[in-house]
Amino acid sequence: MKGKSVIVLIVVLLCSFIRGGFAQTETVIKRDTVIPRDTITKIVVPGETVASDSTVQAVLVSADSLKLLQTELKVFKPDPNKALLYALVPGLGQIYNRKYWKLPLVYGAFMGCMYAITWNNKNYKDYSNAYFDIMIDYGKVQLANQEGTTYNGPWSDKWTIFVPKGQESSYVSNTQFQDNLKRRKDYYRRYRDLSIIITVGVYAISIIDAYVDAHLFDFDVSPDLSFHWSPEVSPKTRYNSASYGLNCSLKF
Repeated sequence: MKGKSVIVLIVVLLCSFIRGGFAQTETVIKRDTVIPRDTITKIVVPGETVASDSTVQAVLVSADSLKLLQTELKVFKPDPNKALLYALVPGLGQIYNRKYWKLPLVYGAFMGCMYAITWNNKNYKDYSNAYFDIMIDYGKVQLANQEGTTYNGPWSDKWTIFVPKGQESSYVSNTQFQDNLKRRKDYYRRYRDLSIIITVGVYAISIIDAYVDAHLFDFDVSPDLSFHWSPEVSPKTRYNSASYGLNCSLKF
């Protein structure tokens, strides 16, 4: 009996020792427990190298930065009303919408229009002054002829720059030359006014572009198209017979 008691006592002690060892190695984490990120030191996976604390921290920081950047890109959506206000100054509406590639088009168009206005306006003034001055000198010639005298100058410099030197007397009474000055004057005036109208149109287009672009900023322009087809059956009625066909739909 003593021997059996000793054996039972040894078995009980061994079981207590094994259970205590397992209790020391087990870690119990409750379901609702939140482990702070700073307490994570190592990730141990069988067969893989253990990552150091600095490496894990760097990976986590990079992931957070990437998520923040993606969130900012997704959150940004231009306000059409603000885009309209910014677009009152040429180019600012496109900058607000972050469509920087449109700036060369906008400013290039405005520069071309301003050059056209300046060029046509300069020529219009030259021919306009020349025409009015030659008509004044022609009136002086007509008045001298009525008095029985000859008028030989002085002549205005505004129209004599268009004729050979020393032949002013023959050109001042030339009606064809006078009409030519008038046609050139009207020509450059017409194209100056047309250039102004085109400039106003470019300005309006830049405003409309900024406003519409803000509305369609997140519009899906992917080239993926979806094509669906299904059989179609029209039942027989008292007016039409039954028909069979194919229904196709293209979504883009």
